[in-house]
Amino acid sequence: MNALGRHRALSRIWSSEPGWKGVISTVNHSDLGKMFLLVATVFFSIGGILAMLIRTQLATPRSVFLAPAIYDQIFTMHGTVMMFLFAIPLFEGAAVYLLPKLLGTRDLAFPRLTAYGFWCYAFGGAMLVFAMLAGLAPASGWFMYPPLSSAAHSPGINADFWLIGVTFVEISAIAAAVEICVSILKFRAPGMSLDLMPIFAWYALVTALMILMGFPPLILGSILLELERAFGFPFFESALGGSPLLWQHLFWLFGHPEVYIIFLPAAGVVSTVLPVMARTTLLGYRWVAAAAVALAFLSFGLWVHHMFATGIPHMGLAFFSAASTLVAVPTGIQIFAWLGTLWKGRPRLTLPMLYIIGFFFTFVIGGLTGVMVAIVPFDWQAHDTAFITAHLHYVLVGGFVFPMLAGLYYWLPQLTGRKRFFRIGEMAFWLIFLGFNGAFFAMHWVGLLGQRRRIAWYPDDAGWTTINLISSISAFVMAIGVAMVVVDIALHALLAIRGSRNPWEAGTLEWAMPTPPAAYNFASIPIVSDREPLAMDPKLAEKIARGCYFLAAPHGDLRETLTVDAASGRPEALVIFPSNSTLPIALAAATGAAFLGALIRVYWIVPAALLVVVGLSLRWGWSQRQAPHPGLQNVGRTTLLPQAIETDRSPGWWGSAFLLVADTILFGSLVFGYAFLWTIGPNWPPPQWLSPSAVELTLGLIGAAAGVTGIHAAACGASPRLGVLISLAGLATTIAALAMTLARASALTDYAYGATIFLMIAYALLHAVIAAIMTCSLAYRALRGGPSAPRRSNVNIVGLWTDYAGFVAAAGLLGAQFSSYLE
Repeated sequence: MNALGRHRALSRIWSSEPGWKGVISTVNHSDLGKMFLLVATVFFSIGGILAMLIRTQLATPRSVFLAPAIYDQIFTMHGTVMMFLFAIPLFEGAAVYLLPKLLGTRDLAFPRLTAYGFWCYAFGGAMLVFAMLAGLAPASGWFMYPPLSSAAHSPGINADFWLIGVTFVEISAIAAAVEICVSILKFRAPGMSLDLMPIFAWYALVTALMILMGFPPLILGSILLELERAFGFPFFESALGGSPLLWQHLFWLFGHPEVYIIFLPAAGVVSTVLPVMARTTLLGYRWVAAAAVALAFLSFGLWVHHMFATGIPHMGLAFFSAASTLVAVPTGIQIFAWLGTLWKGRPRLTLPMLYIIGFFFTFVIGGLTGVMVAIVPFDWQAHDTAFITAHLHYVLVGGFVFPMLAGLYYWLPQLTGRKRFFRIGEMAFWLIFLGFNGAFFAMHWVGLLGQRRRIAWYPDDAGWTTINLISSISAFVMAIGVAMVVVDIALHALLAIRGSRNPWEAGTLEWAMPTPPAAYNFASIPIVSDREPLAMDPKLAEKIARGCYFLAAPHGDLRETLTVDAASGRPEALVIFPSNSTLPIALAAATGAAFLGALIRVYWIVPAALLVVVGLSLRWGWSQRQAPHPGLQNVGRTTLLPQAIETDRSPGWWGSAFLLVADTILFGSLVFGYAFLWTIGPNWPPPQWLSPSAVELTLGLIGAAAGVTGIHAAACGASPRLGVLISLAGLATTIAALAMTLARASALTDYAYGATIFLMIAYALLHAVIAAIMTCSLAYRALRGGPSAPRRSNVNIVGLWTDYAGFVAAAGLLGAQFSSYLE
């Protein structure tokens, strides 16, 4: 088969359908990445319009441009849109689009999961924007502190829109994080060891792991606050054993890592683009990768520095202040590596380079002010002033928007296959750079003069009028610059002329394909032995197109790629991806219906929608594609590999493992909340304890042990059907024990202790039910036999979920049954 015939055959297999049907059914990573980026840009525009309304309100003293109630909704939604609907989804879109191209593979690990995550994001974001347009937006700030956000002080469903909408959107973030982790570790070009990965992949991997560990505390906090608002569970009511500070701990366990979740992908863009612009390689590759890991690790120990003004003990203040300054070390390593790269190279002042220079200037200022607010006495003075708002924007805009704009102009020729003709981008840069610094440097100034954040107006004689006017005018200048970027991109896409394949003379794999890229990325999957394979072999693109590497011969309509050993990059298995499907959008719609039922308090919708979710999920699991013949498959170059579904550690196993990491963090956050209320919360001990029950405890522990033992016996293959049935019986026993404990705990939910016990048991019960449903599916397939019989990978995946269900059931029952003895 020649190169043209191979291109036509692969395009027929991998392409999405034309028109709107293709939009709702595509599972191709390039399409979904562009959809993520487009929708994130729309939300960025909405957030920018809200910012301009805020600056218009503050341009003059005693402004009546916006009523205070409307102003509160606008600044709440500005922060919510920018943090949850723009920054993280923009990273997700960039990663979804770029990673397979950088890693030398044809798609991400779970194409349908990518599509499901996108539709959850789109539906959840639309829910929040609808709330704002309908006047139902929350008005408690984007961090939703109780008691201001409690039912007593925020009646109606405004706050519920935030709690439920943001949680819905976070499903997308968790899905993307699982996708990114598995794709980077298992879906790479053969020979690409961890040490040879593009540096952006390291940053994306670290960021995805941070999402899995950072988002669950906020998801838990949102669940707790919604339960308090809807059912009166008093998690944050001091008089009933709760504490408003619990919300702050849970929120900032997410909120501070979130800053680095936003910064690290942008730093990955800088580490990728800067060496190309300097015509050299990145100085200190291993040091930069290690610094990213260290920054992620340290970021989870800093959350309390947002709470210095809440009465933290002096020892805690000293520890978290020191930790907050320590984070400057890995950041400094990266900055000096970038400066060293410039020093050893021959930099060229291109448009991406302009944005990187702007990033250096603004982010260093943001970092220095970050060290300032890490010092407790200064933080006490600057807390809740406009200085903090300015610092946040210098970190997030300087540390995220500028690098992402650099990345946009760097990868734009790869995305469109065109070269820039109009030079609007340079003018837009100067408007953005000067407007941003004028707006937020002035905000630092007025904050030091005492202006509080989140105020709708200020008096004439405060001395802030001129500074606020300068800030507002500069903000509009910046907005004009952003609008010019949008115009520049539109003109580039519509009117620019065709460009060369690799205009920057870069060495990474995304430039070793036709531009714009084909739906399948690579005609054959290359072998990699260098961090810049295209620089090492300038004819690599030609060899890929001629089919000199793996999977050069299409088989029917199968979408094929390879998995590799996570460390060495040695080829391990053949993966067959699903084709286009409307299943992801249907599953996202059913998930959204469950959230909508909870929002409007029509609770019968919730179980009905969840039944649909279960049915669609089972259909999802049963629709895996396989090669026509079992056994070893010829993947080219005289290499025979098994199908991934026939291995012990299939991609589904890896995905489940990473999803359970997030699940474990959520459970750990719940245990943390329980311990926090026990030790710190007022009005403890509770008036009534849950009495121990030997029957419930014995049944639960025996059932959990039987469930785990049975599924592992099935995995060993000695008697798979018997093992599955034993596991199912054990899970049923565990469910019965948990249900009995839950029924008794429901009588105690009018106090924080009882509500926490109830939620802990409900969490364990939910996971026991999930494991039972998965085991039932496994049992049906085992009894049916034939081609439908479960593979070892299926059993091992169910084994992971059963192990976890047994663990949380045992922990929940022991914690609930013996809580009265711990006092």
